[in-house]
Amino acid sequence: MYFNSNLKFLRKVRGFTQDELAFELQVKRSQIGSYEEGRANPSYEKLAEIAKYFHVSIDHLLNKDFRLMKEVPLFSDEQLNTPLMQPSRILAITVDEEQNENIEIINAKAAAGYLNGYADPEYIKELSRFRLPFLPVGTYRAFEIKGDSMPPLQSGSIVIGEYVERIADLKDGQTYVVISKNDGIVYKRIFNQVEEEGTLILRSDNPTYTPYPIPVQDVLEIWKGVVQISHVNKGSDTSFQNILTLMQELKQEIQELKK
Repeated sequence: MYFNSNLKFLRKVRGFTQDELAFELQVKRSQIGSYEEGRANPSYEKLAEIAKYFHVSIDHLLNKDFRLMKEVPLFSDEQLNTPLMQPSRILAITVDEEQNENIEIINAKAAAGYLNGYADPEYIKELSRFRLPFLPVGTYRAFEIKGDSMPPLQSGSIVIGEYVERIADLKDGQTYVVISKNDGIVYKRIFNQVEEEGTLILRSDNPTYTPYPIPVQDVLEIWKGVVQISHVNKGSDTSFQNILTLMQELKQEIQELKK
């Protein structure tokens, strides 16, 4: 998470000293220092207060490195108070030794456990993980897709998704991994009807599957599909573990090329 560096960044952009920011937020100066140095984390209530004070979303404050952004997205108080801007939870992630976010892997065996442990940092730490250096800065997760609802992807293919922070960020007709209370983990095209009915329409590329609605309140997570790893041919070793091995080898080759 980038909370400590982002808080320091925002404070300096405003031209505040730690004393001045502490006065604005009604905390002790030492508390601001401990936040910026990563020695302490704010309560959820204080986190929401800080985000509102700087007119940024909580998700951006935690998960986006403001130092790398050309322009930090700012929102009005009215926008920040709408339901679509309120995160239901803080996303659990893991990072490597250099504080780069990993891509955690949810294979078929882990799918059931993920529905219960998706918000538990200790559970997320136990998942296998890897990194793909060529992906843009962001939060990603890899899911093994079962079934034949999204051809040409075959059952057992891997979809790497980028975390969608708000329902309002969804784009009609694009493909997403949707994690919901009742349907588990599915990969579908989404059509957003949230403004009218508080409902998303999930549609398969396989015409034998009928589109169906899902209430927004049942959605746990949504990940925009950015990389698909499908079966090459029937004679190939396309097991999940082999695909993971190929990813690790690709990562090493990219690192060697960079050197």
